[in-house]
Amino acid sequence: MRIEYEGGSDEEMQAWELWGGNGEPFSCKGKWNLTVNDTQLLSTEGLDSLIKVVDMTQVYQVDFVILCVGRFTDVPNIPEFPPGKGPEAFHGKVIHSMEYSAMDFASAAEFINGKRIAVVGFQKHALDISMECSAVNGEKNPCRVLYKTEHWNVPDYEPWGLPLAYLYFSRFSELLLQKSGEGFFLSLLATILSHVKWVESHIRRKLSLEKFGMVPKHSFLKEISACLISTVPEGFYDRVEKGSIALKKAPKFSFCQKGILVDGENTPVETDLVIMATGFNGEKKIKDIFASSNFQDCILGSPTASVPFYRECINPRIPQLAIIGFSESISNLYTSEMRCRWLAELLDGTFKLPGINEMEKDAERWDKYMKQSSGEYYRRSCIGALHVWYNDQLCKDMGWNPKRKKGFFAELFEPYVPSDYCPS
Repeated sequence: MRIEYEGGSDEEMQAWELWGGNGEPFSCKGKWNLTVNDTQLLSTEGLDSLIKVVDMTQVYQVDFVILCVGRFTDVPNIPEFPPGKGPEAFHGKVIHSMEYSAMDFASAAEFINGKRIAVVGFQKHALDISMECSAVNGEKNPCRVLYKTEHWNVPDYEPWGLPLAYLYFSRFSELLLQKSGEGFFLSLLATILSHVKWVESHIRRKLSLEKFGMVPKHSFLKEISACLISTVPEGFYDRVEKGSIALKKAPKFSFCQKGILVDGENTPVETDLVIMATGFNGEKKIKDIFASSNFQDCILGSPTASVPFYRECINPRIPQLAIIGFSESISNLYTSEMRCRWLAELLDGTFKLPGINEMEKDAERWDKYMKQSSGEYYRRSCIGALHVWYNDQLCKDMGWNPKRKKGFFAELFEPYVPSDYCPS
């Protein structure tokens, strides 16, 4: 799919002070042309066993585009390697976790059976795939997990018997965090409270992280602020202890004929199959949708800043377009529902967006927060640990009371859930 804007020139749009030139979501001058390739599988008439692939290209013209393409599908993220040291140097097979996940259970089990396997990564896909490989091959052919960074992956969501939502998804919990545009005293309080270790001691104890040398150097608060937490499959570290899963830190590596060569080591990790659980390149996916090189350059902004979306779904420099589902949270469905409601109210004329400069300044304030809370992961644009604060901004835009609970203590200590935002 490709989309192309039909309206003002690049120079005219650059001079706009208001989004779309008029501050409105619709314009009589501007339209989007969507070129869609629709590939259908059709049964040949009278011969049900034969399938014919029909490729049809159609162009649609619309007044407004909402991109809901996600960022964790379709375009695999493959690390770059020096010439001659990438997968082409390896005499075995290299696949992405996306290809493995597309297999049914029986096909996947047959594919990995009897192979020496290395899984690259230490997030959800890597953990799940390594568990499946160890179940099939056992200690005879242990699954090697190569990771760059230790993570606070959680064994459960009730540390010390208290639901995690009470610790990180209430107004009180957000006092731990520096927020965009807050005052000095709240900022000072956040600095003091951020040193309280709510969950780390529980994870360290339950998973015996010291025993395996897997204690992260960063805080759990940073982990959740960057939307990096994953659930550890039950029995994962039991299998590490028994030897069917082998953990190996590999900040940098390359391929050789026999397998993987970790930087600084002379002996390769010999393997038959490498599964790259290295995530997806959501930025390339969204950039490639635009036909305009100007929009490709500005949609995601500078690589040294967080994605410049106002309210995490509007690029001030691209008219008549919104993006839902790119910026992350701990509960993406919950967050997307709120953004969809906000966008519906915008399209209905309930409120208007501020000027382009003001929206860009707001994005800069959020960029400062992202870098402070998420560190090197600021491009993930995660609002996970500031969900309530973020929803407050949406509510104020829509003319809603952001305080949705009944009573002082409920407002301060109870976690916010989707039902709290049902229109009254």
